[in-house]
Amino acid sequence: MMPSQILEELAKGHVRPAYLLAGSEPLLRDDALAAIETSVLEGAPRDFNLDRLEVGKVTPGRLEEALDNLPVMAERRLVVLRETEGRGAKLDANWGAVIEGWLSRIDAGTPSVLVIVCAKADKRSKWVKAFKNPAALVDCEAPKKAKELGSFLAGEARRQGVILEPDAASLLADRVGPQLMLLRQEIEKASLLAGLGEPITRKHVEIAVSAVAEEPIWDLTDAIGQGRTAEAVSLLARLISQGAAPPAILGALASHFRRLVRVGHGEAVGGPPFVVRKLEQQARRYPPRRLVTCLRAIHRADVELKGASVMSSERALEQLVLGLAS
Repeated sequence: MMPSQILEELAKGHVRPAYLLAGSEPLLRDDALAAIETSVLEGAPRDFNLDRLEVGKVTPGRLEEALDNLPVMAERRLVVLRETEGRGAKLDANWGAVIEGWLSRIDAGTPSVLVIVCAKADKRSKWVKAFKNPAALVDCEAPKKAKELGSFLAGEARRQGVILEPDAASLLADRVGPQLMLLRQEIEKASLLAGLGEPITRKHVEIAVSAVAEEPIWDLTDAIGQGRTAEAVSLLARLISQGAAPPAILGALASHFRRLVRVGHGEAVGGPPFVVRKLEQQARRYPPRRLVTCLRAIHRADVELKGASVMSSERALEQLVLGLAS
């Protein structure tokens, strides 16, 4: 299931007994978890009805104990189990056995609601497969297609109570890419410019969004494509010194390389003729396999940037550029 489907269910009062929020996009995971918490614990004393557990800090037996506890002055209680990202402890077979066993016993009257939050779940695992109706496996990966990104923008505009014109949404997607937290922030900024009750237009987005200028990105990708590592790193440092935010730079790189892939596949891309010619020239310098490798590296950097400090984000970008240019 998609996060938007879970939010729709919760808005109608339908709470499932168990959710697996799996995917690399923290915003989608956190939004879904917040909505589940609100629905399950509305009006209930949280101190008695909410357990937050972390893999590596507690044992599977502690999860069993939490799930067996009864609600206090409430209809349901909530148990949240998080898997630490990075090199932390993972959900192994011992955890899987407890989770699978509990899922096999749930019914409509189960008083505990289980939410598992992790960046990646192996769909071949028996415990992951056990998240079938009435439980739910929720796909929290960032949108990869333009249509999916458009759906996120439309949903985010509804959440914020603003009107986002199609041209404005298209420009946002092009400038920011699938950086969901940054997209949320840019919609908020553009709505302030538009004013209360007024639609967000393309002009508002042009003013609000701190876009990375096109020319430096061409220079950067030229240097990367020709293996001029020192120059690529220098150009990156210049972009940052000029005030470009690391997520905006990464979004611009991702957008640029996605366009190169499309050109390499013979697909039409929008833009002025000189832009299309420049894309065609660059695409010829990138073998298809290298473009795929570049996009994978950009995706890994995107995961690293989420939740990182400014200094850590800049280091991650520098490592990305070094890798792309080598």
